[in-house]
Amino acid sequence: MFKIKKSLGQHFLKDEIVIQKIIGALKEDSFINLLEVGPGGGALTKYLVQLPSINFKAVELDDEKTAYLKKIYPVLNDHIISQSFLDIDEPFEEPFTVIGNFPYNISTQILFKVMDWKDKVPVVIGMFQKEVAQRAASREGNKVYGVLSVLIQAFYEVEYLFDVSNQSFNPPPKVQSGVIRLKRKTTPLIVKSERAFKVLVKTAFNQRRKTLRNAVKSLFTAEVLQEEIFNNRAEALSVEAFAELTFKMS
Repeated sequence: MFKIKKSLGQHFLKDEIVIQKIIGALKEDSFINLLEVGPGGGALTKYLVQLPSINFKAVELDDEKTAYLKKIYPVLNDHIISQSFLDIDEPFEEPFTVIGNFPYNISTQILFKVMDWKDKVPVVIGMFQKEVAQRAASREGNKVYGVLSVLIQAFYEVEYLFDVSNQSFNPPPKVQSGVIRLKRKTTPLIVKSERAFKVLVKTAFNQRRKTLRNAVKSLFTAEVLQEEIFNNRAEALSVEAFAELTFKMS
C-alpha cells in the first residue's frame, strides 16, 4: 500500500456512494480529453481509466502514489504527470475536462489556474473544502460572496452539487467538503478588459466593509463616483454589474 502524507494535505476518498455521484456528474457532459488532479490512492481513477474512447491523464506530485497507481493500473504508465498541478503546462492541445478531489491546501490556487486555461476547459468537477466550494458558487448578497465568486462566475456557471462528510475520507479531515461543477458560459462577459475587471473586483473586496465609493475611489473620477451604484458595498453587486462598471473606470 502507501503512506498518507499530511504535509501534502492528503485525505483519500473512500465513500463509494460519493465516488459514484462524482462519476455520474462527470458523465453528464461529453468530453474526449480528461485530466484528473491528485488521484492519490485511485478512488476516482479506477473508474476514470475504464471510460471508453477518451484520452486520460493524471497529475500527481507524490512519487509514492505515482508508483502505486502505475502498479495497480498499468495503463497509466505514460499518462501520469509527476508535478504539482500549479506548475504544469496545459496537458492537452485540445479542450479538456478537469476532475479531482483537490488538495485543500491549494484549492483556491487550483481554481485560479483553471481560470488561466478557461478557453480550453469547458467543465470542471471538483471536491473542495466546503467553505471554498460555497464561495465559488455564492451569489451577490451572500456574506461569502467575494473575489473568487465573481472572477469564476464571470466565465463559468457554478453549481454546488452536494455536501460530503469528513467521514467519507481516510483520514477524516477537520473540515466538511463539497462538490461543485463549473460549466463555461456560452456567452462571454463583456468587459473593458480582463485586467480592468480583475483590478476592480479585487480592489472592491479588499475593503468589503466600505461602500464602493470609498473602496474603489482610486479607479474612477470624482464625477463617476457620485452615481448611486457606489452607495453599495461590493457584495451587493452582481458579476454583470462589475463588468458594466469597468467601462467607467478612469
